[in-house]
Amino acid sequence: MNKVIFLLISSLFFYSAQAQVGSPAVQTAQNVDLNKYLGKWYEVASIPQSFQKKCIANTAADYSMGKNKLIVVTNSCDTKSGEKSVAVGRAKIVNDSDPSKLKVTFVKLIDWIFAFGGAYWILDVDAGYNYALVGDPSRKYAWILSRTPFFSNDKLILAEKHFKSQGYDTCKILSSVQTNGFSDRKPICDIAKKTAL
Repeated sequence: MNKVIFLLISSLFFYSAQAQVGSPAVQTAQNVDLNKYLGKWYEVASIPQSFQKKCIANTAADYSMGKNKLIVVTNSCDTKSGEKSVAVGRAKIVNDSDPSKLKVTFVKLIDWIFAFGGAYWILDVDAGYNYALVGDPSRKYAWILSRTPFFSNDKLILAEKHFKSQGYDTCKILSSVQTNGFSDRKPICDIAKKTAL
């Protein structure tokens, strides 16, 4: 395995496993229906990650049910070169009694290697499964996902409040560039503050 990829995956695993000292535990959404969660989601905002450096716009994720109860994860984005980058992985439920807590891996040798996977926790999802907030127990990762590229400022304020209530520094969560969505990367704490004025 390429050394850089190995270090990247190891870092993802390490940080996902860490708990935030001095903060209450991150809480996930109740009664998540993964069948309703499947489908395409657009990234509205996220904490920038090194493995997404090449992505400049239109980041999206598509989830579909695969074999052996594994969810097929297809991430895509536009790159500086004008090409679309696509990465395919797998997600699995950590505990059958709690479908809000998943583990995702993009490492496959003979089989999918979840030891190198990262925590993917659904922190909130609206009743119609039109938007979702995703994080992890270490608060190193955060995503606001939407079924459409456009996301209203009112919804963003609610999302920002939810992340803040979970102990996140919302100034580290930046809006994502989407066609028909946000046009630049800004901290959602600033967007929420200006909208609320």
